Amino acid sequence: MRAVLFDLDETLVDQVTAARAAAVGWAAAQGIEDAGVYDRWAAVSERHYARWQRREITFQGQRRERVREFLGRELSDADADALFAGYLERYEAGWTAYDDALPTLHRFRDAGRIVAVLTNGDEDQQRDKLERTGLASAVDVLIASSALPAGKPDPRAFHHALALLGVAPEQALMIGDSLAKDVHGALAAGLPAILLDRYGAHPDAGVPTIRTLNEAPTALR
Repeated sequence: MRAVLFDLDETLVDQVTAARAAAVGWAAAQGIEDAGVYDRWAAVSERHYARWQRREITFQGQRRERVREFLGRELSDADADALFAGYLERYEAGWTAYDDALPTLHRFRDAGRIVAVLTNGDEDQQRDKLERTGLASAVDVLIASSALPAGKPDPRAFHHALALLGVAPEQALMIGDSLAKDVHGALAAGLPAILLDRYGAHPDAGVPTIRTLNEAPTALR
């Protein structure tokens, strides 16, 4: 094995906790404080983010549509941008790496592996996320879907990543928290894959599974 590809959000970085706190705080600033705030925000966000992944709208466009749908208002682009900025500031402030992320990245690099991140995200934002969480120095290559012909689980995302790294599928390993996007996508592209199931959500996944990243090097022996 020459290269290890990691997903970023919910694999290396605790994205959900940051998004939840940001959504609740931002919504409260708009006078919305009911118990279902985060679930609604997450559903709206997932829907429009998927549209961006399909290249139906721009990255900034999906941000605007999330605000418009969540608030149920007709908003100009400028107003939507200003409102989203309030969420984004809170979201970025909440980014934290999982405790097992940095040590795991270092272990693979120390073993002579190329350490890459393959993420369904905007390259600039994800690079900033790596920097803010202290992970950037342990990552050799960041590959974001904004620079790819398609995102995970499309096999083209994995094939493009492998071409950039100069490795064959059997020389790489994908590790991520999404059974569909990270694991099934990688397997369909010919890469071995390990599911990171931190919370035991997939007891019958039928694929190699770990509960913490600390187990990842052991799983390769």
